[in-house]
Amino acid sequence: MDKTTYKAFESLSIAVEGHVAAVGLRASGKASRMGPSFWSEMPDAFAALDRDDEVRAVLLRGEGEHFSYGLDLATMGGAIGPVLGDAAMAKERTELLTTIEKMQRAISCVASCRKPVIAAIHGWCIGGGVDLATACDVRLASADARFSVREVRLAMVADVGTLARLPAIVGQGHARELAFTGDDIDAARALRVGLVNDVFASHESLFAAGQALAAKIAANPPLVVMGIKQVLNAASERAAAESLRTVALWNAAFLPSHDLREAIAAFAGRRPPSFEGR
Repeated sequence: MDKTTYKAFESLSIAVEGHVAAVGLRASGKASRMGPSFWSEMPDAFAALDRDDEVRAVLLRGEGEHFSYGLDLATMGGAIGPVLGDAAMAKERTELLTTIEKMQRAISCVASCRKPVIAAIHGWCIGGGVDLATACDVRLASADARFSVREVRLAMVADVGTLARLPAIVGQGHARELAFTGDDIDAARALRVGLVNDVFASHESLFAAGQALAAKIAANPPLVVMGIKQVLNAASERAAAESLRTVALWNAAFLPSHDLREAIAAFAGRRPPSFEGR
């Protein structure tokens, strides 16, 4: 496939040079926000990268001041709106399950892509940004990077990849602490717990290091590199698939809650939420 065959994406940019595909998360303001176009375009984009024999490694980065703010609540609220009402029944919950599974595919396509994917993370990486980062094979960060498994603070169980993949990366203890608290952690702690492989002083040095690592991987025998990823994925992605199915069913049944409505209202009103456990 010639690189000129890549179609234009609203949420992503793709440029291929020297067997490395640079994939940019287009910024909405200061950072990418995962709205409808992101969830629909990711599987197509990574399927094309997977098919392209010219691509041997992928470098994924944010195009704004930050990697990603995660789910765009302003544009995605309609996806969960029907189940927030008191009359939500099987139809609405089935539609929510379909939506969750679609969103999961938009993240899992990164893990299942046969080409190694390196995430170069700068600034904030929140919620869905962590889902995306954990689906990558290698994570590098700049010194100003900040990470947060933020969903618990929005009365949600993270359901598109973090809980399925983060424990294998940082261990159960760190993963559970981050998911239970929703705390922010800096690049130094991310390096200490193994969430990232290395930390660089500036954005420029981060992107240069990511490009150099992708080029080093791309210089190796491509079929062997793909084989390594598929063998490494054999056990980990089977476990991830089971976890993703469990959380999809869980959220389809239990996501609708008073606390979720309170979290959304608090977010819109820029005030602290008051959760009641109902």
